[in-house]
Amino acid sequence: MQNAAGTNAERALIDWLRTWKDPDSPHGVATINCSLFHKDRLHQFDAVIWTPTSCVVIETDGLAARQDGVLEVPLNGGWTINGEPAAMDSRDRRTPLEKSREHTFALQEWLAARGLGQRVVHGVALVVPLPGAALRLEQAWADPSFDVIIGDSPTRLRHYFDALATEEKFLWTANDVAVAFRSLGILPYLPAPQDLLTEGFLGPIDITLWHGGPHQAQAEAYAEELAQLERDARASAFAIQAPWYSPWKLYPRERGDLDFGRAVMRTVLAIGMIVGFAWVVWFVVTAILTYGPG
Repeated sequence: MQNAAGTNAERALIDWLRTWKDPDSPHGVATINCSLFHKDRLHQFDAVIWTPTSCVVIETDGLAARQDGVLEVPLNGGWTINGEPAAMDSRDRRTPLEKSREHTFALQEWLAARGLGQRVVHGVALVVPLPGAALRLEQAWADPSFDVIIGDSPTRLRHYFDALATEEKFLWTANDVAVAFRSLGILPYLPAPQDLLTEGFLGPIDITLWHGGPHQAQAEAYAEELAQLERDARASAFAIQAPWYSPWKLYPRERGDLDFGRAVMRTVLAIGMIVGFAWVVWFVVTAILTYGPG
């Protein structure tokens, strides 16, 4: 998540997203107040949220006055509450739904130009009423790509993402998210690849997408960890690991360093261990021959 928000609606959204930390919460990564310049026009997104199954553009707006009743949302035209114009905080003449459509289509086209066109982008208009207001939504149309949500609590928004997680089939990978963050110019806010995998985004990981960002070292450490796991997997299952007291563990070879003292100690210790082992075997055999039956 990036950038502090200014409006009450944006602050409410950030507070809700920050509470989604338990295992049952929606998984994903969010960026607040990012922008996109597309077709000679600047699109300012209140929030863009990527989950393993979706990308959602959220347009937030709040009610400037307490209004109770039914919020009527037509396909086109102004919004009303019980027949009266909805007193929105925004001074924009466009409704939150109109702005959500414009931003969503712009991001969809922009992603398609970068090879991510098969990923569906959804739009949400989140309307936050004043505390204590009793507001009910009446939506005069149905579009699976656009929704209006009354943000009187985080429950409705959380339910929306839970529903997307079960319905969507197009999957976002960790690399897809990295490409989007780099292209949007918000690479400093891109989580480490380990964090994206923990959130449920699919691999494999192209660590070059993290180069130049604050998590480059973590990406390289992740790649080295995978390489080590692969080397371990290729090792024979019947290979015997030398104990800690073996000459090769106590006096290991170092690449590019010829240490004759270390080599002598390694050789002497190995000979001593062989002699000691031979003496134990001789002692056991002698004891059996001397005191054994017959």
